[in-house]
Amino acid sequence: MLEQSVQFVKGIGPTKAALLASQAGIETVEDLLYHSPRRYLDRSTFKRIADCRTGETVTVGGRIADAAIMGRGRKFLSVTIEDESGSLAGVFFGGIPYFKKIFRPGEYVLFSGKIDFFRTMQIVHPEFDFLDDESSIANINTGRVVPLYRSSEKLRGAGLDSRGFRRIIRNALDACIGEIADPLDAGLLERLGLISLPEAIRFLHFPDTAQDADRARRRLSFNELFLLQYYLALSRRLLREERGASARAIDTAAFDAFARGLPFALTDAQAAAIDEIRRDMERSVPMNRLLQGDVGSGKTVVSLAAALFALGRGEQTAVMAPTEVLAAQHDRTFRALLPPGVRTALLTGSLPRAEKRAIASAAAAHELDIVIGTHAVIQNGVSFARLGLIVIDEQHRFGVNQRAALRDKGALPDLLVMTATPIPRSLALTLYGDLEVSSLREKPAERVPVTTLAFPEERVADIYRSVEKYVSQGRQVFIVLPLIAESEKMDLASAEDTYARLRDTVFPARRVGLLHGRLPAAEKDAVMRDFAAGAVDILVTTTVVEVGVDVPNATVMVIMHPERFGLAQLHQLRGRVGRGAHQSFCILVHPADIPDESRRRIDAIVGTDDGFAIAEEDLRQRGAGEVIGLRQHGHDAGLEFTDLARDMELILSARAEAEARAAEVADAETLAARVREPAQIGGIARGIRSKRVISLLS
Repeated sequence: MLEQSVQFVKGIGPTKAALLASQAGIETVEDLLYHSPRRYLDRSTFKRIADCRTGETVTVGGRIADAAIMGRGRKFLSVTIEDESGSLAGVFFGGIPYFKKIFRPGEYVLFSGKIDFFRTMQIVHPEFDFLDDESSIANINTGRVVPLYRSSEKLRGAGLDSRGFRRIIRNALDACIGEIADPLDAGLLERLGLISLPEAIRFLHFPDTAQDADRARRRLSFNELFLLQYYLALSRRLLREERGASARAIDTAAFDAFARGLPFALTDAQAAAIDEIRRDMERSVPMNRLLQGDVGSGKTVVSLAAALFALGRGEQTAVMAPTEVLAAQHDRTFRALLPPGVRTALLTGSLPRAEKRAIASAAAAHELDIVIGTHAVIQNGVSFARLGLIVIDEQHRFGVNQRAALRDKGALPDLLVMTATPIPRSLALTLYGDLEVSSLREKPAERVPVTTLAFPEERVADIYRSVEKYVSQGRQVFIVLPLIAESEKMDLASAEDTYARLRDTVFPARRVGLLHGRLPAAEKDAVMRDFAAGAVDILVTTTVVEVGVDVPNATVMVIMHPERFGLAQLHQLRGRVGRGAHQSFCILVHPADIPDESRRRIDAIVGTDDGFAIAEEDLRQRGAGEVIGLRQHGHDAGLEFTDLARDMELILSARAEAEARAAEVADAETLAARVREPAQIGGIARGIRSKRVISLLS
């Protein structure tokens, strides 16, 4: 029954099944059982309404007494709930017709949010969920721990709110709990202290205690980690066996000339990373390496050394950057540091068609050694005579399956993935577990640490006076904003508005420039060239300058509304200053009243400039899904149940068990088939289901 359509579950039927498929990706009974709650509500921790205090974040429950549209100007819906101790209003400013329809007097509803007081005690736009105390399934709604599910407006309109999900999941469990087979043997479960898979599915939805819910999450996390690590272990083995047996000699003449000509000394970390890469590229196995380093740690120089090692084998290199601005900067850096005779080209979408064709033709004829550009350099229409190395810079969403696909380019080229956002160790072992890791933890000795300060918006006039002082001394300034144009939905300053005001009113005697992502590529390049050449004093910009922009004379960065940025993003932005010999400053200008979570991010960025420490803190504060964009970008190794901030022990256990199991695969044909399997089952993370795991392991 697990593979049957969800429509056959009691209480669903064809109409609701179609909605579940389109709105939640739930097509089979098994999909329904793995539809995890977004959170749990421990009803023993409810507060009585009379015990709530202004400023507290609480969960309260009560009967709906009234749902009334109010307000003379801007209308809002006030939903009054009552318990035995008092009353409270839930206030909704948007979606009034919908909310008016679903909040019916007499219903029992839960409100969660921050208590405010305006004429009466209220919560503005509370999270809400309905409980059905008087139904025939009251036992699944009124237990001590209640699961709350993600649900769209269309699903809720069809009765599939949290109450509805609890009802149909109970029906599905009752019908097929006995069909859930466990892919892991009892000895392994006992050794690691894990519950069985059927028990985990039951506790996922109907835990008796909060501890039961955590035990379920831990077991399901192990399932997805184990399968991911098993796939990565197989992938590493396959890569070793596909290349062939012969080592690859490197003529180091070009690299030696490059090293002698460098105008600075390599750091110990750079030298160590270059040695690791050279040893990788001399082996018969293709290199699969992640080079991570803090902003300004010198990754570009290391990648240039790798390209010269490829040249020393008579092979070509493709360097891929996420933006044309960064690709152009790499091109300038490479040309400045490469020894004479190395043939390079910059290939970007903004080039004239004839020029792009000429570069592609030269690469195919081996008349170029290094081609730098965006990801288009390895896509259709561009071929290489002898591609030996692919360098991917600043590509956080280039996943396990995509990296595997690169092996089809050339004769299994070496792969070097670079990031200036240091990866927390738990993340490196999972999403980057197919890569060896080199870390640049040290910065060049000549770099002066950036001083980071935070001020409320009321101090902005003082900050602009300081900006004027530094510009008068010949320095340059970034002013970064989160928006390009004015937004009706957000009360935030925009880049365009700020640019006009600073140019015309605040700094009329200074050269103020504007840079954002919607400008044509040629205009963006022109602005950056002017700023790099010193023809622009103050550059008003968005996060388009987050990576790769290198202007040593820029010593001040003012970030407006830092509460709108992630911690790692703030650190990346800060890295655009402090690249020269002068003391540099990063100034964060925030509203006086910001959420506690935003305050913690700002305190963290002010407190340290260690990118590795910031990466770990970012993971703790936001979770892996937000840190690397899994939720927004559908990363092919997305993890539903794993908490990368606290599951390191589980990750290590899963890795050890998976490597032992992968070592048992004897023949190359089986190995290759199993490496292909995740693509056939819709991605690695989707392969955690019991039947699929058993198929892969058998």
